[in-house]
Formats: sequence, C-alpha cells, structure tokens
Amino acid sequence: MPYKHLFFDLDHTLWDFEANSRVTLEELYNSMNLAAKGVDDFDRFHKNYLLHNEKLWDRYRNGYIKVDELRWKRMWLTLLDFKIADEPLSREMGVVFLDLLPTRTLLFPHTKELLTYLTDKNYQLHLITNGFEKTQHSKLKHSGIDHFFKEVITSEGSNSLKPHKEIFEYALQKTGASLTESIMIGDSQDVDIKGAADAGMDQVFVNHIYEEPRIKATYIVNSLKELENIF
Repeated sequence: MPYKHLFFDLDHTLWDFEANSRVTLEELYNSMNLAAKGVDDFDRFHKNYLLHNEKLWDRYRNGYIKVDELRWKRMWLTLLDFKIADEPLSREMGVVFLDLLPTRTLLFPHTKELLTYLTDKNYQLHLITNGFEKTQHSKLKHSGIDHFFKEVITSEGSNSLKPHKEIFEYALQKTGASLTESIMIGDSQDVDIKGAADAGMDQVFVNHIYEEPRIKATYIVNSLKELENIF
C-alpha cells in the first residue's frame, strides 16, 4: 500500500522515556536528598515510579483523573512506598521533574537515521502523542528531531487521547491525509495499535521490549531500523 503520511508515537517509540526519566529522577534523588528522607534504594524508587506513572496515565486516558493530579500523585505514591507521606515534597518533585524531563535527549537507536531516511524518501512525518503540548515540543527540540515532523498532534491540542478515535480523526483533518495513505507507528498495543485499528488506520507495532503480541497489527518490528524494510 502506498503510504504517504507516517504518524509516529513519541514516548517509548522514538524518545526513550525510561532512560530519560531515570536520569531525571536520579537528579531529583540527589538534589532533594531523598536518601536522607528515607528513600534508601534508588533502583526501587525508579521502578516503582514507572509502575505508578503507567497506572495513573491509564486513569488519565480513561478520564478518571485530571492532569494536575497525574503530575504530583506519581511522586506521592512512589514516596508512599518508602513510608514517606509528604504532599508538599511530592508536588515540588512533580514540578521540578517536568521542568527537567523534556530537556533530556536520549533516543532509541537509529531514530535520527530512520527519520532522515524517511524524509529523503519524501514521506510526510507527523506525531500523535498523548503528551502535553509544551512538554512534547520541548522533548523534540532538545533531542534535535523537531524539524522532521510536519504536524505534532498532542492530546492537549486535540482534546482527545489515544486510543480514542477522535485524536486520529483530528490528525487526518489537520494533515489533510486520507486513511488509506496513513499509518500509525507506536510501541503500545492498547494505545497506538488498537487506537489506530479502531480508527481504520494501518499500524506498525514497534516492539522494542519483545512483548507478547496480543493485538493483531499490520506490521511488527523489534527496532526502528527494521522500519526501512517496510517503507
């Protein structure tokens, strides 16, 4: 099928969220002296943060919580795992974390080479991301890949979130793309793959972590480099 418009997810697909959040949390851990406050194991702190963040994002996607709650509660719940119930500290960490995180620059292997390759082949590249407008644009700019994308569709800008089909419809409208010439490229089976499929768009499941495929995708790859075999 002659695709023209390639819609990428950002976090966990191109921009390495786990690696970037680890570096940022480590900075918070040291600058806020969390060890002295009772956080005795940074690895456990980081691991628990990722679990709480994912659960809260799921609640946010489903409309159960607002964004402000997501931003500080992921810190609050992680600190609670260490028997620290400190709301002011949680809120401060939430603010500082969001200031620092978007300035991180760790990308998955072959990201820039792939985007250059696709641009040279005249594909129109766009992003559909559940992140926030300012945060996601900051990530793109600092990691040096902002110039590759014609349109950046965020959940904040579109008033919808993947996997809801409205964000995909908004993306098609904004880019002037048709469904048949568009494809979604992302790492989340429940959010990117199911969402695009429900909207009638083809999908590539970027399975960086060799997860068991549960939802049938149009294509599956294990690295960004393998996308060159499709496009």
